[in-house]
Amino acid sequence: MRRNNVKSKIPKILFALFVIGLIIYAVYYINNNENSKKDNNVEYSDITPQIVSELRIGIAEFDTLNPILSQNKNVQEVSKLMYDSLITLSNDYKAEPSLATEWSNIGNQEYIIKLREDVKFHDGSTFSADDVIFTMDKIRDGNINSIYKSNLQNVVSYDAVDTYTVKLTLDNNVPFFEYNLTFPILSKQYYENQDFINTSKNNTPIGTGIYKIAGYTAEEISLKRNRDYWDNQIELENGIEKIQIYKYSSMGEVYNAFKIGNIDLVYTDNSNFENYIGTIGYNKKEYKGRQFDYIAFNNESKVLSNVEMRKAISYAIDKSAINSSVFENKYYVADFPLDYNNWIYENKSPSSGYNPDQVNTILSENGWELKNNVWQKKIQYNTIRANLNLVVNSSNEKRCLVAENIKQQLANVGINVTIKKASDSQYQNYLNNKNYDMILTGTNIGLSPNLLTYFGDGNYSKFSNEELRNILIEVQSISDENLLKEKYNKIYDIYKNQMPFISLYFNKNVLCYSPELMGDIQPNCFNLFYNVRNWYRQY
Repeated sequence: MRRNNVKSKIPKILFALFVIGLIIYAVYYINNNENSKKDNNVEYSDITPQIVSELRIGIAEFDTLNPILSQNKNVQEVSKLMYDSLITLSNDYKAEPSLATEWSNIGNQEYIIKLREDVKFHDGSTFSADDVIFTMDKIRDGNINSIYKSNLQNVVSYDAVDTYTVKLTLDNNVPFFEYNLTFPILSKQYYENQDFINTSKNNTPIGTGIYKIAGYTAEEISLKRNRDYWDNQIELENGIEKIQIYKYSSMGEVYNAFKIGNIDLVYTDNSNFENYIGTIGYNKKEYKGRQFDYIAFNNESKVLSNVEMRKAISYAIDKSAINSSVFENKYYVADFPLDYNNWIYENKSPSSGYNPDQVNTILSENGWELKNNVWQKKIQYNTIRANLNLVVNSSNEKRCLVAENIKQQLANVGINVTIKKASDSQYQNYLNNKNYDMILTGTNIGLSPNLLTYFGDGNYSKFSNEELRNILIEVQSISDENLLKEKYNKIYDIYKNQMPFISLYFNKNVLCYSPELMGDIQPNCFNLFYNVRNWYRQY
Protein backbone atom coordinates (compact mmCIF):
# COMPACT_ATOMS: atom_id res chain seq x y z
CA MET A 1 0.00 0.00 0.00
CA ARG A 2 2.78 2.37 0.88
CA ARG A 3 4.71 1.41 -2.30
CA ASN A 4 1.73 2.37 -4.47
CA ASN A 5 1.52 5.73 -2.70
CA VAL A 6 5.17 6.44 -3.50
CA LYS A 7 4.64 5.47 -7.10
CA SER A 8 1.75 7.86 -7.38
CA LYS A 9 3.96 10.77 -6.17
CA ILE A 10 6.78 10.20 -8.73
CA PRO A 11 4.99 11.82 -11.72
CA LYS A 12 4.19 14.88 -9.57
CA ILE A 13 7.84 15.18 -8.51
CA LEU A 14 9.03 14.86 -12.10
CA PHE A 15 6.52 17.47 -13.23
CA ALA A 16 7.68 19.87 -10.50
CA LEU A 17 11.30 19.37 -11.49
CA PHE A 18 10.37 20.03 -15.14
CA VAL A 19 8.61 23.25 -14.23
CA ILE A 20 11.56 24.38 -12.12
CA GLY A 21 13.89 23.63 -15.05
CA LEU A 22 11.73 25.68 -17.39
CA ILE A 23 11.79 28.60 -14.98
CA ILE A 24 15.57 28.43 -14.62
CA TYR A 25 15.99 28.28 -18.41
CA ALA A 26 13.59 31.18 -18.94
CA VAL A 27 15.44 33.32 -16.41
CA TYR A 28 18.76 32.45 -18.03
CA TYR A 29 17.43 33.15 -21.53
CA ILE A 30 15.91 36.50 -20.62
CA ASN A 31 19.03 37.59 -18.76
CA ASN A 32 21.28 36.51 -21.62
CA ASN A 33 19.07 38.28 -24.16
CA GLU A 34 19.21 41.52 -22.17
CA ASN A 35 22.98 41.32 -22.04
CA SER A 36 23.06 40.75 -25.79
CA LYS A 37 20.93 43.84 -26.37
CA LYS A 38 23.28 45.90 -24.21
CA ASP A 39 26.26 44.58 -26.15
CA ASN A 40 24.68 45.75 -29.40
CA ASN A 41 23.90 49.21 -28.05
CA VAL A 42 26.67 51.63 -29.21
CA GLU A 43 25.94 53.88 -26.23
CA TYR A 44 26.67 51.12 -23.72
CA SER A 45 29.37 52.52 -21.46
CA ASP A 46 31.44 49.33 -21.29
CA ILE A 47 32.22 49.47 -25.04
CA THR A 48 35.44 51.25 -25.97
CA PRO A 49 35.58 52.38 -29.62
CA GLN A 50 38.71 51.39 -31.50
CA ILE A 51 40.82 54.49 -32.15
CA VAL A 52 43.14 54.39 -35.16
CA SER A 53 45.87 57.03 -35.30
CA GLU A 54 46.62 56.67 -39.02
CA LEU A 55 45.26 58.91 -41.79
CA ARG A 56 45.25 57.79 -45.44
CA ILE A 57 45.20 60.35 -48.24
CA GLY A 58 45.84 60.40 -51.99
CA ILE A 59 47.68 62.66 -54.44
CA ALA A 60 47.05 62.68 -58.19
CA GLU A 61 49.78 63.48 -60.72
CA PHE A 62 52.46 63.80 -58.06
CA ASP A 63 55.57 65.77 -59.05
CA THR A 64 57.84 66.56 -56.05
CA LEU A 65 57.61 66.98 -52.29
CA ASN A 66 59.63 70.19 -52.47
CA PRO A 67 56.83 72.77 -52.11
CA ILE A 68 58.91 75.56 -53.66
CA LEU A 69 59.19 73.51 -56.86
CA SER A 70 55.86 71.67 -56.91
CA GLN A 71 53.06 72.81 -59.21
CA ASN A 72 50.65 70.26 -57.75
CA LYS A 73 47.78 71.66 -55.68
CA ASN A 74 47.51 68.49 -53.60
CA VAL A 75 51.22 68.64 -52.75
CA GLN A 76 50.79 72.24 -51.64
CA GLU A 77 48.00 71.12 -49.30
CA VAL A 78 50.09 68.25 -47.90
CA SER A 79 53.08 70.57 -47.44
CA LYS A 80 51.17 72.35 -44.64
CA LEU A 81 51.68 69.14 -42.63
CA MET A 82 55.46 69.10 -43.06
CA TYR A 83 56.48 72.74 -43.29
CA ASP A 84 55.83 75.89 -41.33
CA SER A 85 55.69 79.37 -42.83
CA LEU A 86 56.70 82.66 -41.24
CA ILE A 87 53.05 83.62 -40.90
CA THR A 88 50.07 81.28 -40.78
CA LEU A 89 46.34 81.99 -41.06
CA SER A 90 43.53 81.13 -38.68
CA ASN A 91 40.32 79.49 -39.84
CA ASP A 92 38.83 82.93 -40.51
CA TYR A 93 41.98 84.05 -42.36
CA LYS A 94 43.55 86.20 -39.68
CA ALA A 95 47.36 86.47 -39.83
CA GLU A 96 49.00 84.69 -36.88
CA PRO A 97 52.62 84.04 -35.81
CA SER A 98 54.28 80.80 -36.85
CA LEU A 99 58.05 80.76 -37.44
CA ALA A 100 57.90 84.55 -37.06
CA THR A 101 56.97 85.80 -33.62
CA GLU A 102 56.30 89.37 -34.73
CA TRP A 103 56.56 91.66 -37.73
CA SER A 104 56.33 95.39 -38.22
CA ASN A 105 56.48 98.04 -40.91
CA ILE A 106 59.22 100.46 -39.82
CA GLY A 107 58.63 102.96 -42.64
CA ASN A 108 59.96 103.50 -46.15
CA GLN A 109 58.39 100.18 -47.15
CA GLU A 110 60.71 98.31 -44.76
CA TYR A 111 59.62 95.34 -42.64
CA ILE A 112 61.39 93.80 -39.68
CA ILE A 113 60.56 90.15 -38.93
CA LYS A 114 61.57 88.52 -35.65
CA LEU A 115 61.97 84.72 -35.72
CA ARG A 116 61.47 81.98 -33.15
CA GLU A 117 64.64 80.83 -31.43
CA ASP A 118 63.46 77.38 -30.32
CA VAL A 119 62.79 75.67 -33.67
CA LYS A 120 64.51 72.59 -35.07
CA PHE A 121 64.26 71.04 -38.51
CA HIS A 122 63.32 67.38 -38.74
CA ASP A 123 67.00 66.38 -38.87
CA GLY A 124 67.73 68.25 -35.64
CA SER A 125 69.45 71.25 -37.24
CA THR A 126 68.59 74.71 -35.94
CA PHE A 127 66.25 77.05 -37.80
CA SER A 128 67.59 80.58 -38.35
CA ALA A 129 67.35 83.66 -40.57
CA ASP A 130 69.71 81.97 -43.05
CA ASP A 131 66.97 79.46 -43.90
CA VAL A 132 64.50 82.27 -44.59
CA ILE A 133 67.00 84.03 -46.87
CA PHE A 134 67.78 80.74 -48.63
CA THR A 135 64.10 80.00 -49.23
CA MET A 136 63.44 83.49 -50.60
CA ASP A 137 66.46 83.17 -52.89
CA LYS A 138 65.05 79.98 -54.35
CA ILE A 139 61.54 81.40 -54.78
CA ARG A 140 62.94 84.42 -56.65
CA ASP A 141 65.40 82.35 -58.72
CA GLY A 142 64.73 83.01 -62.42
CA ASN A 143 65.31 79.32 -63.22
CA ILE A 144 62.58 78.20 -60.84
CA ASN A 145 58.88 78.51 -61.60
CA SER A 146 57.59 78.61 -58.03
CA ILE A 147 53.93 79.25 -57.25
CA TYR A 148 55.16 81.54 -54.46
CA LYS A 149 56.88 84.00 -56.81
CA SER A 150 53.96 86.43 -56.59
CA ASN A 151 54.35 86.49 -52.78
CA LEU A 152 57.67 88.29 -53.22
CA GLN A 153 57.00 90.32 -56.36
CA ASN A 154 57.11 93.60 -54.43
CA VAL A 155 60.28 92.73 -52.48
CA VAL A 156 63.34 94.55 -53.81
CA SER A 157 65.84 93.49 -51.14
CA TYR A 158 66.16 91.37 -47.99
CA ASP A 159 68.90 90.36 -45.60
CA ALA A 160 69.54 88.80 -42.19
CA VAL A 161 70.04 91.49 -39.54
CA ASP A 162 71.10 88.81 -37.06
CA THR A 163 70.50 85.10 -36.43
CA TYR A 164 66.81 85.58 -35.73
CA THR A 165 65.91 88.83 -37.51
CA VAL A 166 65.16 89.47 -41.20
CA LYS A 167 64.66 92.84 -42.90
CA LEU A 168 62.67 93.24 -46.14
CA THR A 169 62.37 96.29 -48.38
CA LEU A 170 59.40 96.69 -50.74
CA ASP A 171 59.03 98.76 -53.89
CA ASN A 172 55.80 100.36 -52.61
CA ASN A 173 53.25 100.14 -49.83
CA VAL A 174 51.50 96.77 -49.96
CA PRO A 175 48.43 96.58 -47.72
CA PHE A 176 48.57 93.60 -45.35
CA PHE A 177 51.93 92.52 -46.75
CA GLU A 178 52.31 89.95 -43.96
CA TYR A 179 49.87 87.70 -45.85
CA ASN A 180 52.64 87.22 -48.43
CA LEU A 181 54.85 85.59 -45.78
CA THR A 182 52.91 82.33 -45.88
CA PHE A 183 55.38 80.38 -48.03
CA PRO A 184 57.01 77.22 -46.56
CA ILE A 185 60.54 77.52 -45.18
CA LEU A 186 63.20 75.03 -46.29
CA SER A 187 66.53 74.14 -44.69
CA LYS A 188 69.58 75.81 -46.20
CA GLN A 189 71.93 73.28 -44.61
CA TYR A 190 69.98 70.33 -46.06
CA TYR A 191 70.38 71.62 -49.62
CA GLU A 192 73.95 72.91 -49.35
CA ASN A 193 76.11 71.84 -52.32
CA GLN A 194 73.09 70.25 -54.00
CA ASP A 195 71.42 70.78 -57.38
CA PHE A 196 68.29 72.30 -55.86
CA ILE A 197 66.05 71.44 -58.80
CA ASN A 198 67.27 67.91 -59.56
CA THR A 199 68.56 66.55 -56.25
CA SER A 200 67.07 63.33 -54.88
CA LYS A 201 66.64 65.19 -51.60
CA ASN A 202 63.46 66.67 -53.06
CA ASN A 203 61.88 63.25 -52.47
CA THR A 204 62.51 63.53 -48.75
CA PRO A 205 62.93 67.22 -47.92
CA ILE A 206 62.82 68.37 -44.32
CA GLY A 207 60.78 71.09 -42.72
CA THR A 208 59.89 72.19 -39.21
CA GLY A 209 56.25 71.00 -39.32
CA ILE A 210 54.22 68.75 -37.04
CA TYR A 211 54.80 65.75 -39.37
CA LYS A 212 58.02 64.53 -40.95
CA ILE A 213 58.85 62.05 -43.68
CA ALA A 214 59.33 58.50 -42.43
CA GLY A 215 59.46 56.68 -45.76
CA TYR A 216 59.35 57.28 -49.50
CA THR A 217 58.71 54.90 -52.42
CA ALA A 218 57.45 55.25 -55.98
CA GLU A 219 53.93 54.35 -54.80
CA GLU A 220 53.54 56.00 -51.42
CA ILE A 221 54.95 58.37 -48.82
CA SER A 222 54.86 57.82 -45.06
CA LEU A 223 54.72 60.63 -42.53
CA LYS A 224 54.99 60.38 -38.76
CA ARG A 225 54.39 62.78 -35.90
CA ASN A 226 57.27 65.14 -35.14
CA ARG A 227 57.73 64.52 -31.40
CA ASP A 228 60.09 67.48 -31.14
CA TYR A 229 57.69 70.02 -32.60
CA TRP A 230 58.36 73.55 -31.37
CA ASP A 231 54.76 74.40 -30.46
CA ASN A 232 54.43 72.96 -26.94
CA GLN A 233 50.73 73.94 -26.83
CA ILE A 234 49.94 71.10 -29.24
CA GLU A 235 49.06 67.84 -27.52
CA LEU A 236 51.23 65.14 -29.09
CA GLU A 237 49.74 62.15 -27.28
CA ASN A 238 46.43 62.13 -29.14
CA GLY A 239 45.26 62.47 -32.71
CA ILE A 240 46.83 61.34 -35.97
CA GLU A 241 50.22 59.70 -35.44
CA LYS A 242 50.92 58.45 -38.97
CA ILE A 243 49.86 59.63 -42.43
CA GLN A 244 50.06 57.45 -45.52
CA ILE A 245 50.07 59.33 -48.82
CA TYR A 246 49.28 57.20 -51.87
CA LYS A 247 50.20 58.35 -55.37
CA TYR A 248 47.66 58.04 -58.18
CA SER A 249 47.92 58.89 -61.85
CA SER A 250 44.63 60.83 -62.02
CA MET A 251 41.88 62.34 -59.88
CA GLY A 252 39.60 59.64 -61.22
CA GLU A 253 41.75 57.07 -59.43
CA VAL A 254 41.70 59.19 -56.26
CA TYR A 255 37.89 59.37 -56.37
CA ASN A 256 37.68 55.62 -56.83
CA ALA A 257 40.14 54.95 -53.98
CA PHE A 258 37.97 57.05 -51.70
CA LYS A 259 34.79 55.39 -52.89
CA ILE A 260 36.05 51.88 -52.06
CA GLY A 261 37.54 52.98 -48.72
CA ASN A 262 41.27 52.89 -49.49
CA ILE A 263 41.76 56.52 -48.47
CA ASP A 264 40.00 58.58 -45.81
CA LEU A 265 39.34 61.85 -47.57
CA VAL A 266 39.21 63.62 -50.89
CA TYR A 267 39.21 67.37 -51.55
CA THR A 268 37.57 68.85 -54.63
CA ASP A 269 36.37 72.09 -56.18
CA ASN A 270 34.59 70.10 -58.89
CA SER A 271 30.88 70.87 -58.47
CA ASN A 272 30.06 67.50 -60.09
CA PHE A 273 32.08 65.41 -57.64
CA GLU A 274 29.01 63.32 -56.72
CA ASN A 275 29.11 61.82 -60.24
CA TYR A 276 32.37 60.16 -59.18
CA ILE A 277 31.84 59.16 -55.55
CA GLY A 278 28.05 59.07 -55.21
CA THR A 279 25.99 60.77 -52.53
CA ILE A 280 26.08 58.36 -49.57
CA GLY A 281 28.60 56.62 -47.35
CA TYR A 282 30.69 59.66 -46.42
CA ASN A 283 30.57 62.98 -44.60
CA LYS A 284 31.46 66.33 -46.13
CA LYS A 285 32.42 69.85 -45.17
CA GLU A 286 31.64 72.62 -47.65
CA TYR A 287 33.32 76.02 -47.61
CA LYS A 288 33.64 79.04 -49.87
CA GLY A 289 36.35 78.86 -52.50
CA ARG A 290 38.57 81.60 -53.90
CA GLN A 291 36.83 82.13 -57.24
CA PHE A 292 34.79 85.34 -56.93
CA ASP A 293 32.63 86.57 -59.82
CA TYR A 294 31.07 90.00 -60.11
CA ILE A 295 29.58 92.51 -62.56
CA ALA A 296 31.81 95.54 -63.03
CA PHE A 297 29.90 98.69 -64.00
CA ASN A 298 31.52 101.41 -66.05
CA ASN A 299 30.87 104.20 -63.58
CA GLU A 300 31.74 106.76 -66.26
CA SER A 301 29.22 105.64 -68.89
CA LYS A 302 26.24 107.86 -69.70
CA VAL A 303 23.71 105.58 -68.03
CA LEU A 304 25.72 103.97 -65.25
CA SER A 305 27.31 107.18 -64.03
CA ASN A 306 23.91 107.60 -62.36
CA VAL A 307 24.15 105.87 -58.99
CA GLU A 308 20.38 105.27 -58.87
CA MET A 309 20.62 103.13 -62.03
CA ARG A 310 23.44 101.06 -60.54
CA LYS A 311 21.35 100.53 -57.41
CA ALA A 312 18.27 99.69 -59.46
CA ILE A 313 20.20 96.98 -61.30
CA SER A 314 21.39 95.54 -57.98
CA TYR A 315 17.80 95.44 -56.73
CA ALA A 316 16.64 93.71 -59.93
CA ILE A 317 19.16 90.84 -59.94
CA ASP A 318 18.13 87.72 -58.06
CA LYS A 319 21.45 86.01 -57.30
CA SER A 320 19.78 83.05 -55.63
CA ALA A 321 17.77 82.37 -58.80
CA ILE A 322 20.98 82.47 -60.86
CA ASN A 323 22.67 80.08 -58.44
CA SER A 324 19.71 77.72 -58.70
CA SER A 325 19.18 77.78 -62.47
CA VAL A 326 22.80 77.97 -63.64
CA PHE A 327 24.81 76.30 -60.87
CA GLU A 328 22.19 73.98 -59.32
CA ASN A 329 22.84 75.69 -55.96
CA LYS A 330 26.44 74.50 -56.01
CA TYR A 331 27.85 78.01 -55.55
CA TYR A 332 27.59 80.51 -52.71
CA VAL A 333 25.78 83.80 -53.26
CA ALA A 334 28.16 86.70 -52.47
CA ASP A 335 27.46 90.03 -50.84
CA PHE A 336 30.97 91.53 -50.90
CA PRO A 337 34.50 90.51 -51.99
CA LEU A 338 35.39 89.65 -48.37
CA ASP A 339 32.28 87.52 -47.91
CA TYR A 340 34.29 84.28 -47.73
CA ASN A 341 34.50 84.07 -43.91
CA ASN A 342 37.24 86.70 -43.62
CA TRP A 343 37.56 87.82 -40.00
CA ILE A 344 37.38 91.52 -40.81
CA TYR A 345 34.05 91.28 -42.61
CA GLU A 346 30.83 91.20 -40.59
CA ASN A 347 28.38 88.83 -42.26
CA LYS A 348 25.57 90.55 -44.11
CA SER A 349 22.56 89.05 -45.84
CA PRO A 350 23.61 88.13 -49.41
CA SER A 351 19.99 88.36 -50.60
CA SER A 352 19.33 91.76 -49.00
CA GLY A 353 19.89 93.58 -52.30
CA TYR A 354 17.20 91.74 -54.28
CA ASN A 355 14.01 93.83 -54.23
CA PRO A 356 12.45 94.41 -57.69
CA ASP A 357 9.77 96.67 -56.22
CA GLN A 358 12.52 99.10 -55.26
CA VAL A 359 13.53 99.53 -58.91
CA ASN A 360 10.45 101.60 -59.70
CA THR A 361 10.79 103.60 -56.47
CA ILE A 362 14.44 104.56 -56.78
CA LEU A 363 14.29 105.42 -60.48
CA SER A 364 11.04 107.38 -60.27
CA GLU A 365 12.32 109.41 -57.33
CA ASN A 366 15.40 110.37 -59.33
CA GLY A 367 13.73 111.64 -62.48
CA TRP A 368 13.49 108.47 -64.56
CA GLU A 369 10.34 107.58 -66.49
CA LEU A 370 9.20 104.21 -67.81
CA LYS A 371 8.21 104.68 -71.46
CA ASN A 372 7.60 101.80 -73.87
CA ASN A 373 8.87 99.44 -71.15
CA VAL A 374 12.28 101.16 -70.99
CA TRP A 375 13.45 103.59 -68.34
CA GLN A 376 14.65 106.95 -69.61
CA LYS A 377 15.78 110.23 -68.12
CA LYS A 378 16.10 113.72 -69.54
CA ILE A 379 19.34 115.46 -68.61
CA GLN A 380 19.44 119.06 -69.82
CA TYR A 381 18.66 118.76 -73.56
CA ASN A 382 19.50 115.07 -73.89
CA THR A 383 17.52 111.94 -73.09
CA ILE A 384 19.33 108.83 -71.94
CA ARG A 385 17.70 105.41 -72.03
CA ALA A 386 18.44 102.27 -70.02
CA ASN A 387 20.01 100.44 -72.96
CA LEU A 388 23.20 98.71 -71.84
CA ASN A 389 25.72 96.22 -73.13
CA LEU A 390 27.06 93.35 -71.03
CA VAL A 391 30.37 91.79 -72.10
CA VAL A 392 31.03 88.13 -71.32
CA ASN A 393 33.77 85.68 -72.32
CA SER A 394 32.25 83.38 -74.97
CA SER A 395 34.48 80.46 -73.92
CA ASN A 396 33.01 80.47 -70.40
CA GLU A 397 29.75 78.59 -70.81
CA LYS A 398 28.50 79.17 -67.28
CA ARG A 399 29.11 82.91 -67.42
CA CYS A 400 27.25 83.08 -70.73
CA LEU A 401 24.26 81.44 -69.04
CA VAL A 402 24.55 83.91 -66.15
CA ALA A 403 24.57 86.79 -68.65
CA GLU A 404 21.38 85.49 -70.29
CA ASN A 405 19.79 85.19 -66.88
CA ILE A 406 20.72 88.76 -65.96
CA LYS A 407 19.45 90.04 -69.30
CA GLN A 408 16.03 88.52 -68.67
CA GLN A 409 15.83 89.75 -65.07
CA LEU A 410 16.66 93.31 -66.11
CA ALA A 411 14.24 93.22 -69.05
CA ASN A 412 11.50 92.41 -66.53
CA VAL A 413 12.04 95.81 -64.87
CA GLY A 414 12.54 97.96 -67.95
CA ILE A 415 16.32 97.81 -68.46
CA ASN A 416 17.46 96.54 -71.86
CA VAL A 417 20.68 94.55 -72.11
CA THR A 418 22.60 93.51 -75.19
CA ILE A 419 25.03 90.67 -74.52
CA LYS A 420 28.40 90.89 -76.23
CA LYS A 421 30.07 87.48 -76.33
CA ALA A 422 33.77 88.11 -76.79
CA SER A 423 36.60 85.75 -77.66
CA ASP A 424 39.43 85.38 -75.16
CA SER A 425 41.56 88.08 -76.79
CA GLN A 426 38.58 90.41 -77.34
CA TYR A 427 37.50 89.94 -73.74
CA GLN A 428 40.96 90.87 -72.50
CA ASN A 429 40.90 93.98 -74.68
CA TYR A 430 37.58 94.99 -73.13
CA LEU A 431 39.10 94.62 -69.66
CA ASN A 432 42.24 96.53 -70.58
CA ASN A 433 40.39 99.40 -72.29
CA LYS A 434 37.29 99.35 -70.04
CA ASN A 435 35.11 100.18 -73.05
CA TYR A 436 31.90 98.53 -71.87
CA ASP A 437 28.81 99.39 -69.88
CA MET A 438 29.01 96.19 -67.83
CA ILE A 439 31.33 93.21 -67.87
CA LEU A 440 30.89 89.86 -66.19
CA THR A 441 34.27 89.06 -64.70
CA GLY A 442 35.94 87.48 -61.72
CA THR A 443 39.14 86.95 -59.83
CA ASN A 444 40.92 84.38 -57.73
CA ILE A 445 40.80 86.31 -54.46
CA GLY A 446 43.71 86.68 -52.12
CA LEU A 447 43.15 85.83 -48.47
CA SER A 448 44.11 89.22 -47.06
CA PRO A 449 41.57 92.03 -46.57
CA ASN A 450 43.26 94.04 -49.35
CA LEU A 451 40.51 95.57 -51.54
CA LEU A 452 42.62 97.59 -53.99
CA THR A 453 41.63 95.25 -56.84
CA TYR A 454 38.05 96.45 -56.56
CA PHE A 455 38.42 100.04 -55.32
CA GLY A 456 42.00 101.06 -56.10
CA ASP A 457 43.48 102.79 -59.14
CA GLY A 458 42.70 101.05 -62.41
CA ASN A 459 39.77 99.03 -61.06
CA TYR A 460 37.47 97.54 -63.71
CA SER A 461 34.56 99.71 -62.56
CA LYS A 462 36.41 103.00 -63.21
CA PHE A 463 35.18 103.93 -59.76
CA SER A 464 36.72 106.67 -57.64
CA ASN A 465 35.63 107.91 -54.22
CA GLU A 466 37.80 110.25 -52.15
CA GLU A 467 36.50 109.06 -48.77
CA LEU A 468 37.08 105.45 -49.70
CA ARG A 469 40.54 106.21 -51.05
CA ASN A 470 41.51 107.80 -47.72
CA ILE A 471 40.20 104.83 -45.73
CA LEU A 472 42.19 102.39 -47.88
CA ILE A 473 45.32 104.40 -47.06
CA GLU A 474 44.46 104.57 -43.35
CA VAL A 475 44.00 100.82 -42.89
CA GLN A 476 47.55 100.16 -44.07
CA SER A 477 48.90 101.51 -40.77
CA ILE A 478 46.17 100.35 -38.36
CA SER A 479 46.92 97.37 -36.12
CA ASP A 480 43.99 97.62 -33.72
CA GLU A 481 41.50 94.94 -34.79
CA ASN A 482 38.39 96.76 -33.57
CA LEU A 483 39.38 99.93 -35.40
CA LEU A 484 40.10 97.93 -38.55
CA LYS A 485 36.64 96.37 -38.41
CA GLU A 486 35.14 99.81 -37.94
CA LYS A 487 36.94 101.10 -41.05
CA TYR A 488 35.91 98.08 -43.10
CA ASN A 489 32.30 98.52 -42.06
CA LYS A 490 32.58 102.03 -43.47
CA ILE A 491 34.03 100.65 -46.71
CA TYR A 492 31.09 98.27 -46.95
CA ASP A 493 28.61 101.10 -46.36
CA ILE A 494 30.19 103.16 -49.16
CA TYR A 495 30.07 100.12 -51.43
CA LYS A 496 26.36 99.58 -50.77
CA ASN A 497 25.59 103.29 -51.12
CA GLN A 498 27.51 103.68 -54.41
CA MET A 499 27.24 100.15 -55.84
CA PRO A 500 30.24 100.45 -58.22
CA PHE A 501 29.95 96.73 -58.99
CA ILE A 502 27.70 93.83 -58.03
CA SER A 503 29.13 90.88 -56.12
CA LEU A 504 27.62 87.66 -57.47
CA TYR A 505 28.98 84.40 -56.07
CA PHE A 506 31.87 82.28 -54.81
CA ASN A 507 32.62 78.76 -55.94
CA LYS A 508 32.24 75.93 -53.45
CA ASN A 509 35.02 73.68 -52.13
CA VAL A 510 34.21 70.34 -50.54
CA LEU A 511 36.15 68.01 -48.27
CA CYS A 512 34.59 64.56 -48.39
CA TYR A 513 35.73 62.21 -45.65
CA SER A 514 35.07 58.78 -44.20
CA PRO A 515 32.46 58.50 -41.41
CA GLU A 516 35.23 56.97 -39.29
CA LEU A 517 37.27 60.18 -39.48
CA MET A 518 36.42 62.23 -36.41
CA GLY A 519 37.52 65.38 -34.63
CA ASP A 520 37.47 69.10 -35.30
CA ILE A 521 37.54 68.99 -39.10
CA GLN A 522 37.61 72.57 -40.41
CA PRO A 523 39.15 72.83 -43.91
CA ASN A 524 39.67 76.26 -45.44
CA CYS A 525 41.23 77.83 -48.53
CA PHE A 526 44.60 78.24 -46.84
CA ASN A 527 44.91 74.90 -45.08
CA LEU A 528 42.91 71.79 -45.96
CA PHE A 529 44.33 70.11 -42.84
CA TYR A 530 43.57 72.94 -40.44
CA ASN A 531 43.56 71.62 -36.86
CA VAL A 532 44.63 68.13 -38.03
CA ARG A 533 46.20 67.54 -34.61
CA ASN A 534 42.65 67.04 -33.29
CA TRP A 535 41.59 64.50 -35.93
CA TYR A 536 41.37 60.75 -35.36
CA ARG A 537 39.77 57.66 -36.87
CA GLN A 538 37.25 55.68 -34.84
CA TYR A 539 35.62 52.30 -35.53
